[in-house]
Amino acid sequence: MVVLLVEDDHSLAELVIEYLEDESFECDHAFNGNHAIELILNNTYDVIILDINLPGANGLEVCETMRKAGLNTPCIMLTARNTLDDKVTGLNLGADDYLVKPFAMAELVARINALTKRNRHSDSLKIADLEIYLPEHYAKRGEHKIQPSPDEWKVLTYLASKSPQVVSRTELENILWPAGAPSTDALKMVIYRLRKMVDPKPLTPLIQTIRGVGVALKE
Repeated sequence: MVVLLVEDDHSLAELVIEYLEDESFECDHAFNGNHAIELILNNTYDVIILDINLPGANGLEVCETMRKAGLNTPCIMLTARNTLDDKVTGLNLGADDYLVKPFAMAELVARINALTKRNRHSDSLKIADLEIYLPEHYAKRGEHKIQPSPDEWKVLTYLASKSPQVVSRTELENILWPAGAPSTDALKMVIYRLRKMVDPKPLTPLIQTIRGVGVALKE
């Protein structure tokens, strides 16, 4: 099991990583929110342990970015804050659990195990005859295997998580390029390549463009 710990307290991070590795977890570590976002969007983790008070993007912003990108990786908020408002905000942004410092290492491991057991039942998405296998980063339509690029994968999983809702082009561009799209046609090309993989003839098209509104993945 691979865990990402996002914690800027070096001493605490070392203790947590040492304990988790003794429990047979593999650990990646980010000291700030911006690095965490980079790791999350480019790697696959079983659980993310996420502090709120971080340099760069804070933990709430990291969690929000991850969920907007269509990633449903279980997330434990790890923080010194313990007010009701902080907990509600974190949970509303997509956190799955909340652990207040100081905490017992054994409790952290128990919460990780509980979340991963729960998540095993939701590690795929199905839209009509399209099945998306989230941990393995591939999809299938019948016997046709689909292996999208990272950008195509973000669009596919986000559309699937919102299905059958229509997602605006602006929303998709913000997920792919938070600092701004490289060109006016960049998103169009990503969707074009994704449509060729997901909707080859003679299969019924699932990626639907609603003119003037956005894109949807639905029957």
